[in-house]
Amino acid sequence: MREHCLVNPGQTVRLADWDANDTCGVASKAEAEKELKRLNKELARLQELLYAEDKHRLLIVLQAMDTGGKDGVIKQVMRGVNPQGCLVHNFKVPTPEELAHDFLWRIHQRVPPRRYITIFNRSHYEDVLVVRVHNLVPESVWRPRYEQMNQFEKLLGETETTILKFYLHITKDEQKRRLEARRDTPHKQWKFSLGDVKERAYWDDYMRAYEEALTQCSTPWAPWYIIPANKKWFRDLSVARIIVETLERLDMRYPEPEPGIEQAVVPD
Repeated sequence: MREHCLVNPGQTVRLADWDANDTCGVASKAEAEKELKRLNKELARLQELLYAEDKHRLLIVLQAMDTGGKDGVIKQVMRGVNPQGCLVHNFKVPTPEELAHDFLWRIHQRVPPRRYITIFNRSHYEDVLVVRVHNLVPESVWRPRYEQMNQFEKLLGETETTILKFYLHITKDEQKRRLEARRDTPHKQWKFSLGDVKERAYWDDYMRAYEEALTQCSTPWAPWYIIPANKKWFRDLSVARIIVETLERLDMRYPEPEPGIEQAVVPD
């Protein structure tokens, strides 16, 4: 599944070639949910090991069109993870202070400290997505950002930060269905935004912007994965598998115990 979703460095991405309904041979929702429960437990174990070893850090970047499932992935995949070792950051419109600095300034302050998992619910990639689509800055400003982000991520990788970037791929028709479900379901209406409806007019522009970001910025040290996300159960399973496999590859070890603990006497 990892290789099926991976954008290889140098690969040109055309999102029309990626099937948002793909399930990579997973037969059913029930099968996926059963495996996800096992992966939840394994992720919790690996997170404890990550925290104990105090050497690595994991950055997970989630990007998607509106209703693509970023919140759902965080809720379902990270179920059971100890919140003391997991941070989530959501990057919205920059504040005046943030605009007074370079575009990566606010991002660098939120990268994971050692032993933590940090999740970006949207990220620095907004500065080549919404900024591009809505012409917020000239192309001469946003175009160099691809290489600037690559070098920023390389710096993180050289300091024991493992980076996983997931684009949750849904179709325009699926987005319409999900927006209508939000509009028509009372306990979900708080998530419905008229702004999301207006953004649909820019769908093709966003697809072009995503294609270039995925093409330019999938690197050996910070790969992009395009996750088929029309089926939520497969989306969650795919992300969980890749995270668990990635942590397993770190070959982490618990620290050696303090010398002499075998002879320690615990007082009554």
